Amino acid sequence: MTTTTTLAFRLGTPDWERRYPVLIGEKTVIGAVGRWHRDWLTFTSEGEHNLGRPEKGRRGVPQAAAHVAAEYAAGRITAMSLADVTAAVPVLDGDVSLLHPRMPQTPRNVETAQQVMTALALHRWKPYTGFPGSDNPWWQECELCGWQGPRYWSHQRGRNGELPSTHRHPASKEFGAPAGCVGDAKVRELIAAYGQ
Repeated sequence: MTTTTTLAFRLGTPDWERRYPVLIGEKTVIGAVGRWHRDWLTFTSEGEHNLGRPEKGRRGVPQAAAHVAAEYAAGRITAMSLADVTAAVPVLDGDVSLLHPRMPQTPRNVETAQQVMTALALHRWKPYTGFPGSDNPWWQECELCGWQGPRYWSHQRGRNGELPSTHRHPASKEFGAPAGCVGDAKVRELIAAYGQ
């Protein structure tokens, strides 16, 4: 006879990489779940595991979190600290690799990453990790005002051959940056591409 145990869980506040901690009880952390491209990943005491894409019509977050809860109920994973499942803010220490460690080294990915890195340099963004793809959070620093935070390449690139918006990022108390950066006129003055 096979039985399954259903364990009540809740999701915590996601970190900058959009990983949702999976909690039981008041504050017991049993793992985290997050999306990478269209796949859902779990981060548990057994490491990182790719669950693949959810079935059509099913939301990935609850499905992945339920998987973590089932693994915990079955005794295959153990509780962890929140820091163990939270993505640390990257620290720039030397050269940045071209591709994020999860990105396969294919000719297409390498070519795209090279083009993206060139565009970031042109528009004065400093990436802290390799290119993670268009729809994954990517920690960057604005070279105009010092703001740091997650950006998505799909939000940064211009549309239909147009230049990206001069509204570069949200406000930041930590870096003293107003919403949008240093203002439209100053962005246009400091980034040569806008004067062409």
